[in-house]
Amino acid sequence: MKVAILMGSEKDADKMAPATEVLDGFGIEHEVHVMSAHRTPERVAEFAGSARDQGFGVIICGAGKAAHLAGAVAANSTLPVIGVPIEAGGLGGMDALLATVQMPTGIPVATVAINSSANAAYLAASILSLSSPEANKHLMEYRESLK
Repeated sequence: MKVAILMGSEKDADKMAPATEVLDGFGIEHEVHVMSAHRTPERVAEFAGSARDQGFGVIICGAGKAAHLAGAVAANSTLPVIGVPIEAGGLGGMDALLATVQMPTGIPVATVAINSSANAAYLAASILSLSSPEANKHLMEYRESLK
């Protein structure tokens, strides 16, 4: 299975780059897409609805300000969705954090710290490790290196 990394704007690329670095290091296939829950909602819904059939196992969504991307994806997919609130604007990312974490019951979004796309990738690897011995091996080796 592979991981989708979505971001609401190309401006978010620098903050989402650590996720791609982690997944590259673990040898986990991934794709990066720019799509906005506000500017291209139909595209977001279509992608989310077909992600499982496209071979994705986890979707990481990074967005700032209103940060509706992760919620819009979760509303249209039963895959695990990990939200990365991105600092953008004058509130230091707190607006994005609250928008990402405050999901209605039944439509969960796992949420990491502001600008923490690396942790989103580690969480995605953990999820994939349930069915991928290779992802589990890389994750165990990484955790051992932290000691």
